[in-house]
Amino acid sequence: MSSSGPTLAQTEVVEIVITIIATVVTSFRLYVRVRQRRLWIDDAWATLGMIFDFTLLVALCLYLQDFEKYPQGVRVALYYISAQSFYIAVWSSRLSILFTIVRLTVPGTFFRRVLITTAIIFGIVWALLFSQLWWICENIPGWKTQPRPQCNLGRTVAITQIITDVLGDSVLIFTPFCLIYRVRLSRGQKVRVLSVFSASAITTVVSLIHAYYIFSGGGIRVIMTAIVEASISLIVANLSVVVAFIFHLNAEDDAPSSPTPIITFGSLPRKRARDPLAMTFTDAGTTAVVLEDLSESRSRSLKTSDTDEITLSNRERKQTRDLC
Repeated sequence: MSSSGPTLAQTEVVEIVITIIATVVTSFRLYVRVRQRRLWIDDAWATLGMIFDFTLLVALCLYLQDFEKYPQGVRVALYYISAQSFYIAVWSSRLSILFTIVRLTVPGTFFRRVLITTAIIFGIVWALLFSQLWWICENIPGWKTQPRPQCNLGRTVAITQIITDVLGDSVLIFTPFCLIYRVRLSRGQKVRVLSVFSASAITTVVSLIHAYYIFSGGGIRVIMTAIVEASISLIVANLSVVVAFIFHLNAEDDAPSSPTPIITFGSLPRKRARDPLAMTFTDAGTTAVVLEDLSESRSRSLKTSDTDEITLSNRERKQTRDLC
């Protein structure tokens, strides 16, 4: 390790702090969804990401600080647990974002089927990365005899991570543009919604740094950037729910003086469709994208209790007629 690299103490501080932040944000997301009875598949993926992000923290702390206390086989196992927990945390977070977008689409539509297919592809990529690490590390077993075992993943893994991370995050960034492109929103509202999903670009930047250190044999830097990427991915996956909750509270505060359209994430009751992903743990039915302008619909009741429900469209009447 070069003198300019982070120390073990600095690495552990970064790991603990950013993992705690990611865990708190995810726990708040789950609290909001449970409170509103809005739990769905995207929340399950976020929970899985949180579990393995914390697993990554514990394994790395043991791997970095107390490795001398354990037999060599345990040290190797801690490395493998850390490496695979990283993949699970990152791709679970991406799947959580993807299913957050899925729940905003109408069941049975072509766009929804494309998103489900994309989710399957994400799962396949995750499995390939998972297998690639075993394949490379088991074919060069010399690293297992090091005092602190760390497999030299090399440029093959680095290039694979760069390609999959950039493509995966690009899907998560540009898909919401297609979703709300034809929806009538003010410029500020569109910026608000798109900025939430575009935060995946932050994960891309961190993943590129992580891949660079893998490519250059960065040692302790690889470990630090791995935990940062996993935690940032999890935080970004929760932004849609947290930001919607915050703006919902602001909208409630401003409602008496200035009635304006309000954006939240949720659903519109509709006729049943044969879509296994349409089932949620609420009475509201399937998710959709609808806009309700309070200034034009004063007689309608606003669902102020659903903090993550998107009310998006001036075409609500037409949608209701079509669904009925």
